[in-house]
Amino acid sequence: MRSEGNSSTKTDLDLSSIKRGPIIIALIIGAFVAILNETLLGIAFPDLMKQFEVGASTIQWLSTVYMLIIGILVPVTAMLQQWFTTRQMFLSAMLLFLVGTIICGFSGSFSVLLIGRIIQASGTGLLIPVMMNTILIIFPPSNRGAAMGMMGLVLMFGPAIGPTLSGLIIDSLSWHWLFFLVIPLVVVSIVFGFMYLENVSDITKPKVDLLSILLSTIGFGGIVYGFSTAGEVSWSEPEVIWTIAAGFVSLILFTWRQLVVKEPMMDLRAFKYPMFALTVSLMIVMTMTLFSTAIILPLYMQQAMMMTALAAGLTLMPGGIANGIMSPISGKLFDKFGPKVLIVPGLVITAVSLFLLSRVYLATSKGVLITLHIILMIGISMIMMPAQTTGLNQLPKKLYPHGTAIMSTLQQVSGAIGTALFISIFSNGTKKYLESSPDPMAPAEAINGLVNGMQVAIQVAFFISLLALLLGFFVKRTQAPDGAQVGHDQPMH
Repeated sequence: MRSEGNSSTKTDLDLSSIKRGPIIIALIIGAFVAILNETLLGIAFPDLMKQFEVGASTIQWLSTVYMLIIGILVPVTAMLQQWFTTRQMFLSAMLLFLVGTIICGFSGSFSVLLIGRIIQASGTGLLIPVMMNTILIIFPPSNRGAAMGMMGLVLMFGPAIGPTLSGLIIDSLSWHWLFFLVIPLVVVSIVFGFMYLENVSDITKPKVDLLSILLSTIGFGGIVYGFSTAGEVSWSEPEVIWTIAAGFVSLILFTWRQLVVKEPMMDLRAFKYPMFALTVSLMIVMTMTLFSTAIILPLYMQQAMMMTALAAGLTLMPGGIANGIMSPISGKLFDKFGPKVLIVPGLVITAVSLFLLSRVYLATSKGVLITLHIILMIGISMIMMPAQTTGLNQLPKKLYPHGTAIMSTLQQVSGAIGTALFISIFSNGTKKYLESSPDPMAPAEAINGLVNGMQVAIQVAFFISLLALLLGFFVKRTQAPDGAQVGHDQPMH
């Protein structure tokens, strides 16, 4: 099951004169385009259901398949980044994304649109770990916080404006323009990357373990698919049970395989570094917490508060913008003071805002809702990038591709689990309220049921955030164990 590569091949790069600015700009444009497009489509679902005459469970595949492909591809990028140059990986990712976007824009049937989304997701799955790995290589630990913060701004600005921009496009143009308007940005990203992106990674060409790829695909793909499907249908569906079970069994075998082979596809020995293991756990918990509000609040605003999709997007936009603005600020503070002065206060702010959001009811004004969401997103901006950077800083350079792939994969998996978990809690909370209601058929009681479902779901998110706070007290500044230099003469510290 192993195809031979030249494992002794290695290209030692002198990165002392590397121009970081153009590289970061190329990565930022690519990341923005990919993340923006991922968030544009959700509001168009009602239009697409009418256009293609399909139900909600079918149209949801446009999102499910996106998560599924990324969940399958990201683990493999740890190996791919050791076979192909940074430039080759980036341009391949963006070209795939461009092809997928063109197919989506000109699609006249649901099946063609789905194929386009699969190709788009393939590009995104290749891009995300390459972006993070490149930052780790070209910046020393003393400056990584600011660089990661800039990426955080881009990663949050897309979701912040995506729903609102999508609503405006749908109101004035057809859904095809959600893709047509992205095409020029993708072309600019490709041209900029072709002109300025340099290779920064070492090409070692490890052996390709086909069994690891198969187990990874079944494992991560099964879990992402199973939990995504559970969020749409029911936990008791045989399809859900069997895919999640197959995923977990495959992951156990995948873990064993990575620990026994000489050149693992995803080197799980990264977990031997305690701060990396701790921050990965923290990121998993925080991703689930973030998904609780990202999923539940729009449902609550549209179904209980009777907002339009555009109004809901506008209500959540200030929080996303605040998160984007705070990300580079948090990055600079991280470089100066270390992680604890950001992460612990950020976790306290997150927990307090979730507690207050769990007390929101129908009479709560939009202003209060916007304010609480802004506070929540500021708290999250103080946690995510600093925690991620702290964990990755402890790894030796040879584990950078594996560390970024591990973090990206587990965030994708925890996102799928969080989505399914909180939709289930929201639905069950609504159902239990109506079961105890003296008049469950009354329209007012149906809305009260939705309010109760939202409150219960956010309460669970609050308790999960307390677990994250406990983990946060153990986070501390890290340094790479081998003291390796990172592309220039500045020492690690």
